[in-house]
Amino acid sequence: MALSETDRVYDELLVTLVRAGDARAAERLAARWQPRLLRAARRMLGDSEEAREAVQEAWGGICRGWLRLSDPAMFPAWAYGILSRKCADRIRRLSARRARFISDPVVPDPAAPEQAPLRHEILVALRQLSPEHRIAAILYFSEGLTLAETAAATGVAVGTAKSRIFHARQHLKDLLEGDLP
Repeated sequence: MALSETDRVYDELLVTLVRAGDARAAERLAARWQPRLLRAARRMLGDSEEAREAVQEAWGGICRGWLRLSDPAMFPAWAYGILSRKCADRIRRLSARRARFISDPVVPDPAAPEQAPLRHEILVALRQLSPEHRIAAILYFSEGLTLAETAAATGVAVGTAKSRIFHARQHLKDLLEGDLP
């Protein structure tokens, strides 16, 4: 879901006002971005509670870092970058915990297979990607960030982001077509 030019300009204005100390602008920005960040975190983590906690941590970092954001137009990539790091930390922690406790139950699916079979298949396939590929794919395909914004959000070069997106797309295609186990 790509951001329209109007949305981008409005967010840039809100960020500029927040940096100037406007509390109402901060509330508006939070109201606009909290649901977007939560949706992205749910897709990255596959767990609603973990996603809520990651977004809360990310929003704390966003609020502490307003003044360090050099260009308000980069807010989407910057905010998703903070969220991506929080989600990647959680993915690593969850993976380590699962490795220690193999008998733990699998993370519940956000979409029941009988209600939305294709969505369920896509979410299952996304969970099979490495954290780096999953995050890049979600930011680019789901959240509508540009290639440059995806690179900025994930803290890698544009070529690396492009490669991750390409490989994620290919892996998802193979998984969904049944070419991989």
